[in-house]
Amino acid sequence: MVARRNCPDAQCRPGMRCERSVCYIENVSPMKWKRILVKSSAGPYSVVAGAGAIRRAAQEIAALGRFSSVQVVSSPKVWRAVGKPVQHGLQFSNGGSIHLFDDAESAKNLHSVEEITRSLCRAGADRQSLVVAVGGGVVGDVAGFAAAVFLRGVKLVHIPTTVVSQVDSSIGGKTGVNLPEGKNLVGSFYPPRLVLTDPELLRTLSDREFRGGLAEVIKHAIIADAEMFAALEKDMDKVLRRDRHALGFLIPRNVRIKARVVSRDERESGLREVLNFGHTFAHALESVTKYRRYQHGEAVAWGMMAAAFLGHELGLTRADDVSRIVALIRRLGPLPPWPRVPATALLRAMRSDKKTRAGVLRFVLSPRIGEARSYDTVPLHVVERVLHFTPRLISASDKFSRGRHG
Repeated sequence: MVARRNCPDAQCRPGMRCERSVCYIENVSPMKWKRILVKSSAGPYSVVAGAGAIRRAAQEIAALGRFSSVQVVSSPKVWRAVGKPVQHGLQFSNGGSIHLFDDAESAKNLHSVEEITRSLCRAGADRQSLVVAVGGGVVGDVAGFAAAVFLRGVKLVHIPTTVVSQVDSSIGGKTGVNLPEGKNLVGSFYPPRLVLTDPELLRTLSDREFRGGLAEVIKHAIIADAEMFAALEKDMDKVLRRDRHALGFLIPRNVRIKARVVSRDERESGLREVLNFGHTFAHALESVTKYRRYQHGEAVAWGMMAAAFLGHELGLTRADDVSRIVALIRRLGPLPPWPRVPATALLRAMRSDKKTRAGVLRFVLSPRIGEARSYDTVPLHVVERVLHFTPRLISASDKFSRGRHG
């Protein structure tokens, strides 16, 4: 513990204990940043991950080269929460502008891209400008697509501020928006020049946002890291409390998993599909509810449970692995309910999934925890059966659990 004198109590910040104009900075430890390299067709880029990484923003961006201006794209909600530390880290000056747009999933559309690009025009952005996307998955996807199409492409940096964006969506170059017909149907592969991932920014998230985002962490464990899955089973309570050491372990480990996969398969021609475990179900759930019921991680949580049940129905996933997957996901807390729509409506939505080939649905399934692969010979009547019984099984389990503890 380190004491800092002449610090008014009103200026006491998280991580400090202030008494009589003395601020005690608690739990001080050396900041350790990890630099994780991602390969892409446009050239390699780094993910700089670690507590306090945002304070390196100006230094890391300067190493990329000279830019005529810095154009920050964020949302009003995100900017209120993290704007000050981000501006300080960027050493923001008069050579840039801030562009804010609604980051609700329902606003992830071409209209938002038009708003951002027209705002960039009014700000005088040119081909030597840098777009910095500050926010969660929606901000990264929409701002990234805007950067890809504005003046046929300007440089892009991600500063992800949610669990989903830090461990998943900011890495790999996927950008895009939704159409009424389905999710992420318009977009491009447009890798950033840099990703700055600071777990400290997660402290501003609501409990719902934080817990929902952990679904992507669980997904990575299911498809690629049995050891991390066991660690989550053991330490989930610490993770849910946002324990600094637990997040310091999880965030870089998940970044490495995503980086390893997308470096080998940038354009989702094979291996990268495993990152969509649970997403065929999830995207259908989001689509039929008009992107208004679920946060993305919540839909993925439902989707992973359905994918585990589907794997078991097909004789691929062992019952004990299904039980472990469902039990770990349910520790994230209650999810928005499954929509009251016919299974056939969800199947129709699935047919718009971008993994569909020649009209054939493809599913990512896990033969065992720590492994996953794509399957395209899944009988539709089995999928329909899983869509029917998944919400009923989870609901019955919830009632049984409440009865035991009531």
